[in-house]
Amino acid sequence: MSDDSGSTTTEEIELVASGIPELDGLLNGGLVRGRTYLVQGVSGTGKSLLGQHFLRAGLDRDETVVYIHGEESRHDILVNAARLGVDIQDAEFLDIGPGTDFFAEDKSYNLVEATEVESERFTQDIKQVIEDVDPTRILIDPITQLQYVERDEYQYRKRLQSLIRFLRDRQVTTVATRTLNRQSTPETTHDDFESLSDGVINLYLDEHERRVAVPKHRGLGQVDGTHGLEIREDGIEVYPQTIPEHDNRTFDLELIPTGHDALNDILGGGIERGTVSFISGPTGIGKSTTGAQILSGIVEQGGTALGYLFEESTDQFVHRSETLGLPISEMQAQGSMQLTETEPLVRSAEELSQHILDQADEHAPDAVFIDGLSGYKISLQGDDQRLVRRLHGLTRVLKNRGIAVIITDEADRLTGIPEATSTNTSYIADNIVFLSYVEVDGELDRAIGVVKKRLGDFDSRFHRFSIESDTGLVIEGPFDNVRGIMQGRSTHRVSDGRHQPTDHS
Repeated sequence: MSDDSGSTTTEEIELVASGIPELDGLLNGGLVRGRTYLVQGVSGTGKSLLGQHFLRAGLDRDETVVYIHGEESRHDILVNAARLGVDIQDAEFLDIGPGTDFFAEDKSYNLVEATEVESERFTQDIKQVIEDVDPTRILIDPITQLQYVERDEYQYRKRLQSLIRFLRDRQVTTVATRTLNRQSTPETTHDDFESLSDGVINLYLDEHERRVAVPKHRGLGQVDGTHGLEIREDGIEVYPQTIPEHDNRTFDLELIPTGHDALNDILGGGIERGTVSFISGPTGIGKSTTGAQILSGIVEQGGTALGYLFEESTDQFVHRSETLGLPISEMQAQGSMQLTETEPLVRSAEELSQHILDQADEHAPDAVFIDGLSGYKISLQGDDQRLVRRLHGLTRVLKNRGIAVIITDEADRLTGIPEATSTNTSYIADNIVFLSYVEVDGELDRAIGVVKKRLGDFDSRFHRFSIESDTGLVIEGPFDNVRGIMQGRSTHRVSDGRHQPTDHS
């Protein structure tokens, strides 16, 4: 309806909390009063628990709520919910499952009549409890119980339409669950209730990783994509993707010295604030040590740093660093360095990102260190494309806050540089420091060099380096007379300008 001024008058939308604040964020504020929502996924994804959070949120607001259940008894529902910190014992319960009095009356019907009678009783029971209790929220778990008692798809759709209209007229906000079989996905399974619903929440369970997505939300829209979901001792936790906001800050080309003179020289003075630096190289070359050297150097000059360790324990990292002369324990005691030991199979990438950003808010660090990228990838179940997207989102947010990000990345070859990064993440990097082994005159040396730096000048030569006790990272002179380090086939330059291989084997 339009008024005389030409503007359109719309029904005011009243938001309803789902009981999971981060899910409300994905729903652009929450559920809408009086509308119907479908939660679907395979067994074990947390559908019933999500609905129970929804009911608990209503009870917390002194609302009357109804739990219509068909697969578990009231006792089992209450026990299982309480184990996960969700108390819904004050809800009204309606059991419509097989084996209850609703289905157990001993009467004789022919097949067609039985479905008709059961369907009518199903509807009348729901109608009766709504009229008697006058709830604001209803959970139907599962909605397929209605389909079981209808004689065909036409009658099922008519019954759904009638039920949804009845609930909407009474402004009852409804969440219904549906279980998919293991061979199906929310994208390949579709029925009438999905099309009739105002919103759809899909839950996924893939190789023990839980995900959540909201493909549909009438009136408000939704945050697209899949997001992390965990079931912990206090119920469901949702971790949205880290999506960087538009950055209006003025770029400040401020160098952060590493505290290591030779490394500063190679990097053109240090690393810039608000940039991403990769330290890449094969296993055992010294990537973590180089990262620890940079962190300790930043702290020694009055800065603060956060470190996230995927590949070793905090105690091992601290012990190894201190044998190299880096006073990590002292920095931790002062509060200028915070180290977090991270188990990738326990935390999703979204949960890790949220944890890092929360700590960044608390400590306002100059640098964040992620050691190493392979562990971060495990938290994404090995999906390279998702790795790039999640890492891009996290690092962009940190960059927008003026925080330098340092990431170690393992190369799959001992010598040479086939690719700057292992998982096509080089475009994220502003700086790439590459460490490699190189054979010169039958001996194995270590080489360090900068292969990418977006901002400012740097030393483009590879330098010899070593890791020494009590000294740490020792960078020596460049390989002035050696070529081919990046190709993994080093050659010596001779006096007439020609090259000869250094491999005499």
